[in-house]
Amino acid sequence: LTEFLVGLAILALVSLAVFDFGRNLFSFSAILRNGLIAQQDARKLVRTMVAELRTASVSSTGAYPIFEAATSSIGFYSDIDGDGLKEEVRYYLSGLSLMKSVRSPSGSPPTYSGSPNVSYLVGDMRNGTSTAIFSYFDTNYDGGSGPLALPINIPLVRLVRITLFVDRDPYRSPTPVSVTTQVSLRNLKDNL
Repeated sequence: LTEFLVGLAILALVSLAVFDFGRNLFSFSAILRNGLIAQQDARKLVRTMVAELRTASVSSTGAYPIFEAATSSIGFYSDIDGDGLKEEVRYYLSGLSLMKSVRSPSGSPPTYSGSPNVSYLVGDMRNGTSTAIFSYFDTNYDGGSGPLALPINIPLVRLVRITLFVDRDPYRSPTPVSVTTQVSLRNLKDNL
């Protein structure tokens, strides 16, 4: 009877250890998967934003290429659908979600009226108040100098830094995924 009880206790300890190992394995797998999905979403989003910002140009109505420049939003004109007309594009933070609104010109002469097409891009943004999503630099930016001071003098903007912090579960590891890139506005270059 004693041997049976000792064997049962050993079996229980081994079963508990195997169960705990399996639970940890699945938990770490889910954490890793969430981190990789957040990183993939952020990188894909930044790639799209860079392509659109790089081609920012004078609007179809003749307005300056950038119409809004803040730390959590940017608005510009770009032909994002290849139809020859410049769309009004705006990226902005709404709560913890990064949103995009697009308004196409209509009429003759063209105007940007009507409701924009708003789309959700990525949630779980964790930039907070300490890290700007958008930072703006002038033609004198040398890689080490700071961004333009707020409020942004829009005609001075020549380069935009985009920094995204995404965390699907802020109460668990790992730390937020960070994706940063810089984009030079080709049609505003004045240092050729």
